[in-house]
Amino acid sequence: MSLALRDNVARIELTTKVTLGVLALASGVYTYLGVRDLLNGNGTVVFFAAVIYSVAVSIGIYAFWTFLMKFLPQTRERQARGLLFACMGLGSMMIIAMSAWLNASALAGAAAIQQHLAVAVQAYTRDLDRAHNNALAAQSLLPDIQMASTRFSKLAEAERGGSLTGTSGSGTVVQLLTQMSNQLGNLGQEVGGSADKVKALFDQGSKHLEKMRELVSDRGPINARSDAFGKEAMSLMGVIAKLQQTSVAPSVKRAADGLVSGFIAPAAGGRGDLADRQTSVVGKVEQAVASQAKALSDASQKILDTPPVEPARFQSLNTAEAVVRYAGDFIPSWAGAISIDLMPAVLVLILCVVYAQIRRENEPDAADTMTAAQLLAALRLARDVEQAQAAYATAALAPSVPANEDKVTPLTRAVGKKD
Repeated sequence: MSLALRDNVARIELTTKVTLGVLALASGVYTYLGVRDLLNGNGTVVFFAAVIYSVAVSIGIYAFWTFLMKFLPQTRERQARGLLFACMGLGSMMIIAMSAWLNASALAGAAAIQQHLAVAVQAYTRDLDRAHNNALAAQSLLPDIQMASTRFSKLAEAERGGSLTGTSGSGTVVQLLTQMSNQLGNLGQEVGGSADKVKALFDQGSKHLEKMRELVSDRGPINARSDAFGKEAMSLMGVIAKLQQTSVAPSVKRAADGLVSGFIAPAAGGRGDLADRQTSVVGKVEQAVASQAKALSDASQKILDTPPVEPARFQSLNTAEAVVRYAGDFIPSWAGAISIDLMPAVLVLILCVVYAQIRRENEPDAADTMTAAQLLAALRLARDVEQAQAAYATAALAPSVPANEDKVTPLTRAVGKKD
């Protein structure tokens, strides 16, 4: 099994290098697309700067994962292996910092800016509706103003028949009631006339919003659409400001306060007890005017207490900023951008597992790696060695006879002669 694993590791070495090269190249391309949108200046300078940065990223990623694939799987000592894993974690974070977010910017930058424009459209739509509602709030006072004007007018008509003072004619009371009716009628006309202006401004703002929605859903270059969107947003903010200035609630409040502070009771002009009756009716009219004025003033104050609409100024974003701000909406793009850079980490872990399995098994015998011809040659060599050893052993055990034995005199015989 270990032999098969070793053979497979050797076979996929080229595939591993090609895979690392392709992943590093892909990361470099997307890094170039992402960093190009961040740089400003001369087009040529921007191009070369982006190319240099992307090439540096590609080389760094390729070298980093190549080192880990060579050293980490074959490292056995636990402390050294732990340090290499720590280096892999640190390097992965550095790769994410220098490349992955730019990859995400290239993959989802246009969609993120489009998301930013869509969010801005929703905010401006809400602001326009609030400003329109605040401007129309004063229109709710119009029925009360018209009813009060009509009531004073009817009282004046009734007084002409003498229903209030008991004496018919157009005297002091009739003039006073007619004056109050006219003032309220003029105020009602002013409030009613503002509705047309409010409607015209709202229609203008709606046109700007419609254009902004078209820019969001358009398929043109996102940077050009963002610039056009900003111009429409500025125009819409001006419309919202005009809508808030169109509200007639301040005018209604001033007119209502003026009905009381500016009320001047005319002197009774009748004879006898008619003057007293006129004075009594004038006092009641003054109380009615004060009550009506207070109601209008309180209602106007509630409208004025409504917080004014303060639309946020549109802030254009580049692709990288948009991707970071709306990262939660583009999780798949972030996952793909990070996976391009960190996919080799999986290959490193696979190699670690394979080499660990190889080490757990016995080291392969030399015969396992020999060819048939080498094995036959080894067997012949082994037989030759055995034959040589057998011959040596036989020669060592056989008695030795000197070649010139007849010329040698035995020792005992030589001693006898000497004696």
